[in-house]
Amino acid sequence: MKKRVFMLLMAAMTGLIAMAQDLEAPGQVTTLEDVNRTPEPFMYSVTTLTSQDLKWSMHYAGSYGQNVEGPFGYEGVSQQIAVKGYLGNRLTLLANASLGIPNEGGNVTSAQQVEVIRDLIGGKRLMGLRIGLGLGVSNDFSNAKSLLSRLTLAYDMPYLKLSGNALFEHTFLKGRDPLDVIINLGAQYCVAGNLYAGLEAVGQDLEGFWETDEAEGGAKMLVGPSLSLAPKKSRLSFSLCGGPEIRATHSQMTNPYAIRELPVQSGFVVMGSVIFNLQGS
Repeated sequence: MKKRVFMLLMAAMTGLIAMAQDLEAPGQVTTLEDVNRTPEPFMYSVTTLTSQDLKWSMHYAGSYGQNVEGPFGYEGVSQQIAVKGYLGNRLTLLANASLGIPNEGGNVTSAQQVEVIRDLIGGKRLMGLRIGLGLGVSNDFSNAKSLLSRLTLAYDMPYLKLSGNALFEHTFLKGRDPLDVIINLGAQYCVAGNLYAGLEAVGQDLEGFWETDEAEGGAKMLVGPSLSLAPKKSRLSFSLCGGPEIRATHSQMTNPYAIRELPVQSGFVVMGSVIFNLQGS
């Protein structure tokens, strides 16, 4: 199964690269006007919008995960619809709903999440540094309600995209940690026209590095290749990421209600998205 998932990831990446074959060389992308922007180049990091962005978009994401759950992906097939928009005054709204189909049968489940993020540093221009802080709420696949706080960092140039998030989550469910910490990092470089390639990394339940009784079994990490493409004269853009999940630390505690509880063996996830700019390119 892992071999088939790996081949699917390679095929999808090859397809995106093939779509970009007729784009101009990367050295020609030097100004904002040369860039056909995508509202979200990364699969795991959340980036804020500016008044120079395409302000409202609809996102469809699909993933397949084996021995993974939580921020890495759903254990099975997941379908997600999201809306992202610029509210003005350096405020970004992100709302999504997901449908999860288990690998081993069982009931189909759903999850919802809403966040509002404000850039505190930067955010008036697309290029350069932006640092934001946001609040949100979520209801995960196990029907656990959580309060979210997210710190975002982004640095954008026409040829380079950097993103980082620190997500703090308090779940209102007995037996869960008082505070869960999730770190997302992403970097992409222009390789041809509007095709960007790089890496994304996710660190989940990082409190497991200093808490021996971390409630979800310890810290987990994922690192994998990342691609984004925004074809010119199109409202559509595409993102793709995938990779292995590994356990960084081990805790003797487990929680059958925590969506982030992972089996001891490493897992694998592939996630891709199609984004439609609602107001045109």
